[in-house]
Amino acid sequence: MDILSQDIMYLPGVGPNRKKMLSQELGIETYGDLLEYYPYKYVDRSKVYTVRELTGDMPFVQVIGQILSFETFEMGPRRERVVAHFSDGTGIMDLVWFNGGKYAKQNYKIGKEYLVFGRPSVFNNRIQVQHPEMEIANSSQGEGGAGHSPASHADQATLPSGGAGGGYGLRPYYNTTEKMKKAGLNSRSVERLVKTLLEKLTTPLPETITPEILSRHHLMSRDQALRTLHYPQDTQSLERARVRMKFEELFFVQLNILRYASDQRRKYSGFVFNRIGDIFNTFYHQNLPFELTGAQKRVIREIRQDTCSGRQMNRLLQGDVGSGKTLVALMSMLIALDNGFQACIMAPTEILAEQHLTTIRQFLRNMPVRVELLTGMVKGKKRQEVLDGLLSGEVQILVGTHAVIEDTVQFHRLGMVVIDEQHRFGVAQRAKLWAKGDQESRKVPHVLVMTATPIPRTLAMTLYGDLDVSIIDELPPGRKPIQTTHVFDSRMTSLYEGIRRQIREGRQVYIVFPLIEESEKIDLKNLEQGFEVLREAFPEFRLSKVHGKMKPKDKEEEMQKFVSGETQILVATTVIEVGVNVPNASVMVILDAQRFGLSQLHQLRGRVGRGADQSFCILVTSYKLSEVTRKRIDIMCETNDGFRIAEADLKLRGPGDLEGTQQSGMAFDLKIANIARDGQLVQMAREEAQRIIEDDPTCRSVNYQLLWNRLKELRKTNINWASIS
Repeated sequence: MDILSQDIMYLPGVGPNRKKMLSQELGIETYGDLLEYYPYKYVDRSKVYTVRELTGDMPFVQVIGQILSFETFEMGPRRERVVAHFSDGTGIMDLVWFNGGKYAKQNYKIGKEYLVFGRPSVFNNRIQVQHPEMEIANSSQGEGGAGHSPASHADQATLPSGGAGGGYGLRPYYNTTEKMKKAGLNSRSVERLVKTLLEKLTTPLPETITPEILSRHHLMSRDQALRTLHYPQDTQSLERARVRMKFEELFFVQLNILRYASDQRRKYSGFVFNRIGDIFNTFYHQNLPFELTGAQKRVIREIRQDTCSGRQMNRLLQGDVGSGKTLVALMSMLIALDNGFQACIMAPTEILAEQHLTTIRQFLRNMPVRVELLTGMVKGKKRQEVLDGLLSGEVQILVGTHAVIEDTVQFHRLGMVVIDEQHRFGVAQRAKLWAKGDQESRKVPHVLVMTATPIPRTLAMTLYGDLDVSIIDELPPGRKPIQTTHVFDSRMTSLYEGIRRQIREGRQVYIVFPLIEESEKIDLKNLEQGFEVLREAFPEFRLSKVHGKMKPKDKEEEMQKFVSGETQILVATTVIEVGVNVPNASVMVILDAQRFGLSQLHQLRGRVGRGADQSFCILVTSYKLSEVTRKRIDIMCETNDGFRIAEADLKLRGPGDLEGTQQSGMAFDLKIANIARDGQLVQMAREEAQRIIEDDPTCRSVNYQLLWNRLKELRKTNINWASIS
């Protein structure tokens, strides 16, 4: 049995209780899991300072000296602060315990020499270190408080790859939860377990990447990289170890995606749309509301090439809010209709599906094309009519939510599927749609995935690695860029005055309140109260109110009032993020803007700026802003470019937080790589994986057996590969 798949319970120092804790809190089940639980930071323990050198703004330091005396201060019932006066002959500093002081007094001896480690600060003009880590200087016998027994100088001989223990080099720090800390499983305990494990691994760990790839990119061996990550001798070797393990993670993600895409291409072909006929031409010459932008024309050409090629099209269409993606999608669907096929468009919410239906019917007015809606709300006789029409082929375009994927929905001849990817359907859901193709000829519908959240290239390569990418990077003619400003909530009076001016000029206004799940009740209360305040502030205007907790009928009614212009102000939560299209609305006020993510702010801003008038987005916050929030607000005020915003969002928040990526069916369990910061490595891994797939499309070559075996292993274990295969 491979030692890395050994149950963690059998590692000395673990046992059943700790195994349960490690499993529940960190997902560590085996030796291999522990080995891949990487430190989140390292502290340099190579230098010993004198007390005289210490200042209050230094990071962690270590000092060798003796305790001169203890002092105890009462801090209320059953609480005390214990202070040890400590000296190394160059000066005196204080060691302070607010908890565990009793332990310190009993275990640390006056006059004995200790190595003290901690972060210095200044209190009453004296240097102090709170809750220091302590061990006897120059002794192999660790002696530490609160469950600490640090590896000491004498441990150096046994440390893996000559790394750092208590006294020298870089000490690793591991993230642990509150629950673990209470049970005595802190960073030091995890470090000791890792050390025990590395000492058990007496033979080098097996390699997972071929020698050619290692030498081409000058990568460390896997064995050396893993040992170095836990016990680096210096920052240079640490960086090399990180690059090696990051590359490995990203490489297998890319290899899996490309293997999957190449597999699909071999198994399935696409229907050939070889004609542009009456439906497309009538629409283009008679119904097209405005001249297409150059970007729209380019994307339609790319789609046209795909659908003529005999391959199944799998294309991601990226474009900012209002860039005209729906029109491109509709024209692609009309090409399918001209070739005797049906088309469908899937949206993530019922509101959005209904809006697509309205938009498409408006575009196709007076044309003999039957467009129907299928969502959870369509029931009974109407639903049966739609299902029958699909089966007979009379329904040519179906607009729906993921209800479209259900087995009861059968098409006569489905040739084109458009997915409005607001919440990112994963590959698994796309595959369900292919099942609605012609199974006998193994031909599947073409797929166009649209997203209004521009995705940075590195993330797109990982999230949508099996798709070709088209970008609409021009706004339709006549659109003016939205002006975004940041206002503090102390200036609401002048903000209200500005809103009045806009409404008097005939415009409409959105005012958005946050509604975040964790504080939903408070947020709804704020919205209700805020609505009353706004009613009093604008007695001369009519207001609508919309939030996700309302009944669909009431919500629709309120939205409709705003769309028709009956109300001038729409007070809402983020339900409008993917909601209504009101060209006359030119002001978007976002209250408590600090509580929204960047991409959400950008989506909300995209609700205005849809007409020819100058539009405004006002971000309202309090004065107290964290540095990250301030950066978010500044980026919003600086640019309307969705791609720049997405890049910044990725850098500020990391990929795991990006809306939708968690549910995207992506093998996103990256333990060390970071899509936001490791763009070059993503590119390198992609090119390497591409080279292998081209060389060995059937994944059978003996040259790459090592890689295919590792991929199989990964797919069986810790990474959620199943959802993308």
